Amino acid sequence: GLLTMVGTLTIWGYGGTLVLTSHGQALTVGALIAFLSYAGRFYEPVNQLAHMNDQLQVASTSAERVFEILDARPDIADREDAVTLKDPRGEIEFDRLYFAYGDNDPVLKDLTFTIHPGEMVGVVGPSGSGKTTLINLLCRFYEVTQGAIRLDGIDLRDIAVHSLRQNVGVVLQEPYLFQGTIAENIAYGRPDATQEEMLRATEAAYALDIILKEPDGFDTLVGERGIRLSGGQKQRLSIARAILKNPKVLILDEATSAVDSETEDKIRRALESLVENRTTIAIAHRLSTLRHASRIAVLSKGELLELGTIEELLALDGLFARHWTKQMTTASKPGDKAAVDAPLEKIARLTPQHTTLRTNDG
Repeated sequence: GLLTMVGTLTIWGYGGTLVLTSHGQALTVGALIAFLSYAGRFYEPVNQLAHMNDQLQVASTSAERVFEILDARPDIADREDAVTLKDPRGEIEFDRLYFAYGDNDPVLKDLTFTIHPGEMVGVVGPSGSGKTTLINLLCRFYEVTQGAIRLDGIDLRDIAVHSLRQNVGVVLQEPYLFQGTIAENIAYGRPDATQEEMLRATEAAYALDIILKEPDGFDTLVGERGIRLSGGQKQRLSIARAILKNPKVLILDEATSAVDSETEDKIRRALESLVENRTTIAIAHRLSTLRHASRIAVLSKGELLELGTIEELLALDGLFARHWTKQMTTASKPGDKAAVDAPLEKIARLTPQHTTLRTNDG
């Protein structure tokens, strides 16, 4: 840079002197400007050559980071003798399960219970009690710290990851849609699905109106992360994706959280048919959504506090009963649809001393 500047100043000084002293005879103004232009064109590639080392260093560092990712071995890897599931029954067993993130305190502690094939089990508890961690372990996004999770008596660590996840369907609280068409997002778990199968799955999830109102139908682009769709529409397409996949184990994480009351009622009916003949784990904060669950597991600070049917848990008058009473009392306000969802007479008969309930007509 210094040499470039010195050279330019030298040309201006010496050339300018020649122009002024010779009155244009030795060097004209035009020749001086042309010389400056040629000098600039000469200095440009020299300058680029001087900065080439910087570019090489940046490229080298970037390549190192890229190859570091490409060469990384996943934490969750198949064992050499990993088992491939063939028509699993769907029995899930949590055996003295412990899990902690890194060196932190355990998130789940001594968790032991069994979910029978075809059974729907609700999982409830305060925020931070380990509900989402439980389903992350079941999908084998993390390895258990101590104990085991078994599917049909086989430890998840002995099952091929691809085979396990092919038999597990997940409907998350915040659905994720990829950049692409509606058809591509619905068929993500089954790329070979026919349009007729996608149509049936969409209808079962009460998402057919999304297709019908779009000129391009299934070929409608949803945008990055489904930005062109509302939260309820994304949720219904996510449920359609799970219905099309037809998994043996289904996980519902607040699957009706992002929809209005009318759509929620439709999705509930769709989910009722979806959970038939398959093992289902449903995480919910609104307890009324678990009224069809066979049993409910209540977690608190990573421990299994209560386990049983709604009637049994209400009779215990524990954490579940307190939350149920609070939610149902709030829902009993006039005009609140949630009040209709609760089996009011059954609850009042089971726990008359603990629960105060009203119907909409008083």
